[in-house]
Amino acid sequence: MKNLNKQEAQERMKEIDTLWSLKGKSIYREIIFKDFVEAFSFMTSVAIIAEKSDHHPTWKNTYNKVNITLNTHDADGLTNKDFQLAKGIDMILKNYNQ
Repeated sequence: MKNLNKQEAQERMKEIDTLWSLKGKSIYREIIFKDFVEAFSFMTSVAIIAEKSDHHPTWKNTYNKVNITLNTHDADGLTNKDFQLAKGIDMILKNYNQ
């Protein structure tokens, strides 16, 4: 699994929603939902695609807010897996009104 260098990571950022931000060796996004049920529903949908891809987010949920950090722990940095999962998350979010 190849780590992306800074330039490669910045290029890949163009492929995902602009609400993602590059923070060191990770990409990060905060999402606000209308309530806890909607936030938890979203997290369940993400959990399904994360499990299928064997790549899991670091995340935190507080009521209607979900904070997601993606990086590849085994590679100690960003890889293609992170951007693939971010794209999947972006697709799920199209079903929600924020």
